[in-house]
Amino acid sequence: MSPVETAKADDCYYSPLCEDADLTELVQQFVDELPSRIVQLHHCLDDRQWSNLARYAHQLKGAGGSYGFPQITPVAARLELLAKQFADELAIRSALDDLVIVISKIRAGTVHRQ
Repeated sequence: MSPVETAKADDCYYSPLCEDADLTELVQQFVDELPSRIVQLHHCLDDRQWSNLARYAHQLKGAGGSYGFPQITPVAARLELLAKQFADELAIRSALDDLVIVISKIRAGTVHRQ
C-alpha cells in the first residue's frame, strides 16, 4: 500500500467541495493525481533539481487550497522555500517527508461519521 492509502480514517482530510456534486469529480481527480505528484517531487529531490522541486511544491501549495485541502498549503510552502534557497538537503528531504504525511491523509468524498 502506498503512503497515500495508509492513513487511518480518523486522521483523514476531506474537501468540503465534495459536498457539491458538481465538484466531486474534480476533487477526485486531484486526489488521484497526488501519488504521481509525490513521485515527481522525489525524482526532483533525488536528482537535486531544486528549481523544479520548488515549482512543483508551489503548484501543490496553490492546488491544495483550491481543492479544499488547506492542510497542504503550509507544508508545501515550506518545501518550496527550502528548495528555492537550495537549503540543506536533509532539511528539504524532511520537508518532503512532512508533505507526504499530509498527503497520505487526503481523501476524496465526504466524511462518514457513525
